[in-house]
Amino acid sequence: MNERLEEIMNWAEVEDVTYAETANPKKILGAHIIPEGLLVQSFVPTAKAIELVLGGQRYPMERVDEAGFFATLLPMEEAWNEELPAYSYHITYDNDTTEDSEDPYAFPSTYTDRDIKKYQGGIWYDIYEKMGAHPIRINGVDGVAFSVWAPNAERVSVVGDFNLWDGRRHMMQRLGDSGVFELFIPHLAPGSLYKYEIKCHHQEPFLKIDPYAFGFELRPGNASIVEDIGQFTWTDAAWQQQKAERGVGGIKEDAMSVYELHLGSFARKQQAVNEDGTTQLGSEFYNYRELAVKVADYVKQEGYTHVELMPVMEHPLDASWGYQVTGYFAPTSRHGSPKEFMYMVDYLHQHGIGVILDWVPAHFPKDAQGLADFDGTPTYEYADPRKGEHPDWGTKIFDYGKNEVQNFLIGNALYWYDEYHIDGLRVDAVASMLYLDYGRKDGEWVPNKYGGNGNLEAIEFFKHLNSIILGRKDGSIIIAEESTAWPKVTAAPEYDGLGFTYKWNMGWMHDFLDYMKLDPYFRKGAHNKMTFGMSYASSEKFILVLSHDEVVHLKCSMINKMPGLYEDKFRNLKCGYLFMFGHAGKKLLFMGQDFAQLHEWDEKVSLDWYLTEEPEHKGVQNFMRDLLHMYRKYPAMWEQDDSWEGFEWINADDADRSIFSFIRKDHTGKNSLVFVVNMTPVERPDYAVGVPTRGRYTLIFDENGAVSSKDGRKNAYQAKKGECDGRPYHVAYPLPAYGCAVFRFQYDRAGIDKKL
Repeated sequence: MNERLEEIMNWAEVEDVTYAETANPKKILGAHIIPEGLLVQSFVPTAKAIELVLGGQRYPMERVDEAGFFATLLPMEEAWNEELPAYSYHITYDNDTTEDSEDPYAFPSTYTDRDIKKYQGGIWYDIYEKMGAHPIRINGVDGVAFSVWAPNAERVSVVGDFNLWDGRRHMMQRLGDSGVFELFIPHLAPGSLYKYEIKCHHQEPFLKIDPYAFGFELRPGNASIVEDIGQFTWTDAAWQQQKAERGVGGIKEDAMSVYELHLGSFARKQQAVNEDGTTQLGSEFYNYRELAVKVADYVKQEGYTHVELMPVMEHPLDASWGYQVTGYFAPTSRHGSPKEFMYMVDYLHQHGIGVILDWVPAHFPKDAQGLADFDGTPTYEYADPRKGEHPDWGTKIFDYGKNEVQNFLIGNALYWYDEYHIDGLRVDAVASMLYLDYGRKDGEWVPNKYGGNGNLEAIEFFKHLNSIILGRKDGSIIIAEESTAWPKVTAAPEYDGLGFTYKWNMGWMHDFLDYMKLDPYFRKGAHNKMTFGMSYASSEKFILVLSHDEVVHLKCSMINKMPGLYEDKFRNLKCGYLFMFGHAGKKLLFMGQDFAQLHEWDEKVSLDWYLTEEPEHKGVQNFMRDLLHMYRKYPAMWEQDDSWEGFEWINADDADRSIFSFIRKDHTGKNSLVFVVNMTPVERPDYAVGVPTRGRYTLIFDENGAVSSKDGRKNAYQAKKGECDGRPYHVAYPLPAYGCAVFRFQYDRAGIDKKL
């Protein structure tokens, strides 16, 4: 070895590199101007020889350590006093292959001091543009910039199919005390598989996926994939403009009927078989492009305004339905690439359909490759298991008090709005975030600083996140699945609310299902379960939901919840749906419910679409189609969902007959609808419903669906003077068993009667 070279090299630091135990590889690797000249050091395991390429010349580097450490010392040139020269390596490997490459440690950091301050302050909302893996060009060289937060790691390396998964080859540089590690790898291209190898105190190195990865390989593999999510041509400008014109919360004044679906079981292929008889991995799934057409065709035909996709973020286990997220920034590879998912959203928008995604900031799984103990210590989760673990679910809980975690979650939420053009997020399990004692017994939880059970950090997190979304003023919405009576869920943060656009009305859902499952004979004793919801309907901005959770785990499908013989079940279901759509609040149905799917939902199989050709099921589907279109057509059904002015009981107390009658009004108070629903198999030929004004009442809907004068049925009814239900007028209408009726009428506040 060159004696001069041997004297000036720091052999302790060389050893740190060869044993992959440094968080500061740039201190020794790369080119450094020292008093003796230009010292260039490189560590490439399996390299047989390396030549330094500089100024059009090649300089052999000396192998100073058998592990693959090479070094050379060049005389100082005057120009180098100003700036390090550009250089590269010509590498000959031990299998005699060669490679020309720039030095990963020769490139400047992609982070500025301002970036780090924003990150540490929890206000870097587009953090995903820097964290993770990004194909970029630095100093004229294409490659991929990697960065990851691992504050307690001794060393972090990028490993992948490009470096034999060897953690010694691409050790990352720690950026001060930020906990962020970064490295630019030249000439790496999208499509490369990678993970992070992390070395923590007193632990063997372990592998973790990238929390910010934009893509993952198909299960059962779990490596992150370098993805370039730019360059997608969006064609939904008209949709975005229309949404933006509504501004802050404007959608509250629109019709909103949501079709909740699970992409993996909405429709499913026959799984392909390989030549060796094994099933072809992932062949049972339609890709996002195929699903775009199938979903759009169905949803538009039926009349829904939005789809809500159960989590599309990457997850390891199909049976989790996507709620055990490992890749928060990646659409699941089960259905294709990120750009194919963009295509799906774009296609739905082109067809006038909004897109809502399920989002899971409440917890994450303990899978070894994921976020749990990310750097060998509790990183993304609370350290105290009394706060950091869900005892019922066996999952970790995010530490909402860490600014870096807030960056991750808020950045992730905004990422789906900005990069994928989604219209809303539905936040899963909000109650589990708000309550420190959620699912815990006495002694198993830690009170907040005031001695209460509210998670103050989660509360502030929601206010922070939702303030940003409200501030966008572009019609973006965010929905809380909150199952308790927590106050002001949908009130603005400046009024001490959480700031959600809507809240799922879980109380209404449970009361509704409890009632509908009863034999009609016993319904009179539970009449208040159906009327109670209106006593608090204006306390929040609600969505009435019949979600996936209600048709699994032996809860029965919606049709099989209904009492009675076969035909009666379908009649009951229609009555229930009409009551739901007449009630105040936006609407959500899970897939299959609108054609009376028989078996419980199963994520492993497709919906039974063949049922839509059978008379009773087709009848429900046609009924629902008519109901959805009626809902969108008449503002009285949605315009004043949040106001006492939009709903009026005609008779809330007709328990003995189990009949519900009420009025829905638009914002003018003139154009209104009368609803009548008979929840028993008893025919009422002499039925009359009290109405507020004389004149014509036009029947537009009954137990068979839409009614028109063109179909030869009577649809015009004249109100007659005579008290009924405490009203001065009434309409006589022979009400069939399980009969329904919706009448439209018009009147003004001065009492001037008009005919439609």
